[in-house]
This record gives sequence, structure tokens and C-alpha cells, in this order.
Amino acid sequence: MKTKSLCSKLVAIAIASVWATNVHAQIDNWRAYTQKGINVFEAPKDKTSTFEKTYVRVGGSFAQQFQSLDHENDTSMSGLGLYDLAPGFNLATANLNIDVQMAPGIRMALENYMSSRHHTEFWVKGGYIQIDQLPMFGNPQWFTDMFRVKIGHFQPNYGDQQFRRTDNGNAMYNPFVGNYIMDAFTTEQGAEVYAFPTEGVMVMLGMTNGLINGGVAEAVDGKERKPSLYLKAAYDKQINDDLRTRLAVSFVNNANSGRNTLYGGDRTGSRFYGVMVPPGAALGESPNFTSGRWNPGFTNQLTATQINAFLKFKGLEFFGTFETASGNNLVKNKENKWEFADSNARSVNQLGAELLYRFLENEQMYVGGKYNMLSGELSGAFKENGSFMESSISRIEVGAGWFPIENLLLKFIYVQQKYNDVPNTSIYYGGMFSGAMIEAVASF
Repeated sequence: MKTKSLCSKLVAIAIASVWATNVHAQIDNWRAYTQKGINVFEAPKDKTSTFEKTYVRVGGSFAQQFQSLDHENDTSMSGLGLYDLAPGFNLATANLNIDVQMAPGIRMALENYMSSRHHTEFWVKGGYIQIDQLPMFGNPQWFTDMFRVKIGHFQPNYGDQQFRRTDNGNAMYNPFVGNYIMDAFTTEQGAEVYAFPTEGVMVMLGMTNGLINGGVAEAVDGKERKPSLYLKAAYDKQINDDLRTRLAVSFVNNANSGRNTLYGGDRTGSRFYGVMVPPGAALGESPNFTSGRWNPGFTNQLTATQINAFLKFKGLEFFGTFETASGNNLVKNKENKWEFADSNARSVNQLGAELLYRFLENEQMYVGGKYNMLSGELSGAFKENGSFMESSISRIEVGAGWFPIENLLLKFIYVQQKYNDVPNTSIYYGGMFSGAMIEAVASF
């Protein structure tokens, strides 16, 4: 324990020293962690670099919530009660980010979680290298102008909702408190190649190992391992000083993964603590740390498409999501071998819409609402008589936010979530939760 404490102090001193000498370091093609990063999707593609020498930038994010939620269900058939909730403060969450400008057009990111709902200890989210120029090959202009390569352990660029979600301590980009009910977020090892053929247009091809952890085995727990392939295309145009539009389409496929985690890869946890979980539950343990979300459970086979629309006219802002996903799970046959069963194939659809109005100087305040619905054959938990039940989950969030400065954000929201058409043997039968939350965020 003393050794860990000493190591932590040495790391803290080293980071503080680096940050103190590089506080004004310039990182190219990078998204700020502050209010400046809001409504930034993929990192900017600049054709020039400010590189003079290797820069190291240390940044971080911190979030704290006060929660006052109630929940209920119908126990007449299941007899399954719910956790006793009371108003209180959730665990504070924090991120540590180290960004390094290594050469002209080449930067490295190391992303860390210092505290999260599921893991209270320090752990590494991932790290990657982003290449926008090729100084080692004489900086060919065609690459500088039109291409980007990203390599490492990172968040796959699937969908646009990921750019508005809360990532543990970094809740600056999310105007609300909750992420989407079906939260498309994971970290995997691989590479992405981007092309920017003309102003406002981006296309991307990516491939990862399809697993949240590394692996070189032919099979995972006896299940064949294949990579995830994904594509994305986006049109993003500032029409004039008042109007900006963006349309993006993403597609991902994994034919046979040992354990795909696209909808279960966020190990930091949900913001809605204790909702719809049984009495005495350990709120940081699986699956309770994702309370309020829903993983459709496409563990071994997945095909998904997400379409996003973004429109901003002066202070008025709309963001929409339509997502459809289908998949399957491996089961053992009579010969004790893994196979896909037709009876396990299923699909779900998700809709999301956010409407905000930002006002005051530098858009320091906003008010808005968010609607999110997930429907379809949600999970094996709702399987009766050999077939999956059609069920749905709906959520409404309304709230407001204030940026006292660009590094600070204070939010207030009201949320209501309902579970519809679930079997009467489930803890979610007649289920809903609602209430108010306050969240404070600091990022630098």
C-alpha cells in the first residue's frame, strides 16, 4: 500500500512538472475538452502545423452529481422488489488525458480514468496515434490535404452520438446527464483511414480486432474470433454565419466475435445510480453499474447502422439519431460445438432527438429536451415460449445548463424512463424511474 502511495505521488509530481512547463502547448488536429469542444465531431483536419518541438499537454475532467430519483415496478407476479433509493451524491468521476504533439501533423493521445463507477481505481482507457502529415516521407501534399490515419486502442468512430455522450469524468459535451439507452461505445485495437476529398466531406474505413481486450488466439472461450469492419461518411457544412448542417451515416459488422462489446463497452458506468436494480445490490458490480441503459446482447454477431442529423441555426440546435442493429449469439449444439441458432437472431431500433436553445454571450446558457426510445426484441431476458418478446424503453430528459467559464458547466435535469410490454416475471414489469439531477463538470 505504501509503495502504491509513493508511486502515485511520484506520478503526480511528474505530471504537474510537465504541465507547468507546457501549459500553452499547441496540439494540432485535436478536440478541446472544454466548452470549445462542443459540437466538434471528428477532430479538425488542418493543413498546416504549428509544430516547433515536442509538446506534452496534460488535461483532465471531473464530474460530480447530486441525484434525487425514485423508481417503481409491479411485483404482483415477479415478487422482485427494488433498491431503496434516497437523495444523495454519486461517486465523483475523473479523467486524465495526456496529449503529445510528436512531430508536424503527428500526435499521440493517452486516455485514463482516475475514478469511475465500475472501477474506483486508476486505469487506462486507451491510447492512439493520429497521423495527418508524413514528415518522414517529405510531407507529400496529397496526404496532408486529403488523408488521416489513426492507429492504436481507441473508440471506434461509429455514429455521431458518441461525440455528445458523457465519457466518465468528461461530461462537458453532453447537454444532459444520461447517455443513450443503447449506448454505442467501446474501445478496441485497430486502425482507421480517413479521406477528405472536398470541403465538408469525410469518409472513413476502419477495422478493429472486435474485442475490448487484445487477443491473438484463434478463438475466445472456444468461439471463433473475427475482426469488426466499419464505414462512415459525413457531410458537414457551415452554410453561412448563422446556419450549419451535418448528416452522417455509419455501418459496422462483425460476423463472429468471441465477445463483441459495441453496446456494452463502457466500463465507467451509468449516471443513474441504483435505478431498477434489486435490493441490496452492489451498485458498482455488473450488470448494476449500467443501470438505466440496455445492452441488446449481440455478443457474437452484429450488424448495425446509425444515421445522424445535426442542424444549428443561430442558438437553436437539433441533433437526431436513428439506429438499427441486429445480431445473434452462439449456443452449443448436441455435439457440444458452438453454432448460431436461428431462434436467437433478433433486431432492435433506437430513436433519439435533442432540441436545445443556447443563448447569452458565447452561448453560456442553454435549455432543452431529449427523447430516446429503444424498441424490438430487446434481450434473452424477455424470451418466452421459445421466441423473443417485442418490448420498448422510452426516456425523456429536460434541463438547462450554464457555463460560468469555458472550463466549467453546471447542469440541472429532470428525467423519466419507462419500460413497456415486458413480461410480468421481470423486475422491469411496470417499471419506471424519474426525478431530478444536478451535475457539475470541470475540464481543462
